[in-house]
Amino acid sequence: MNPDTMTINGEEYVRKASIPKAPSTAFAVNTEGLRYCTVRTYSAGVFAGYLKELDGQKATVLKARRLWYWKGAASLSELSQHGVACPNACKFPCEVPEVTLTNVVEVIPCTEKAQKSIQEVHEWKMRK
Repeated sequence: MNPDTMTINGEEYVRKASIPKAPSTAFAVNTEGLRYCTVRTYSAGVFAGYLKELDGQKATVLKARRLWYWKGAASLSELSQHGVACPNACKFPCEVPEVTLTNVVEVIPCTEKAQKSIQEVHEWKMRK
C-alpha cells in the first residue's frame, strides 16, 4: 500500500503534498530598495515600474506597465504625485517582469498614493 494514498468507501485519494507542483512561469523580480517611477520615452510611450537602472537615455524598469491611456490626471507630473482619478477609463496593459527602454526623456518618482493608484488600474487587454 502506498503511504500517500488512502481508500475511503472504495474511492482512492492521494495526499495533496505528494502531487508534484508544476514549475512556476513567473519571473523572480527583486524590487527591494528600488523607486517606483513613471518613465517617458521619445517613441515607446510611458511606463510605470521600479527603476532598476538609468544609464544616460537607457533605463531598465522592473514590474513595468505601459501607461497607454489615462484619464483623471492632467499630466505625468500629476499622475506621478496623485495617481488617476478615473481608473476605470484608463488603459494600462499587463505588467511585464522587465523592460529596457531607450531614448528616455523623463523619469518622475511616484508617491505611494500614485503607485497604488497605477497598480490598481484593471488590466486592459484584448484577450478573454
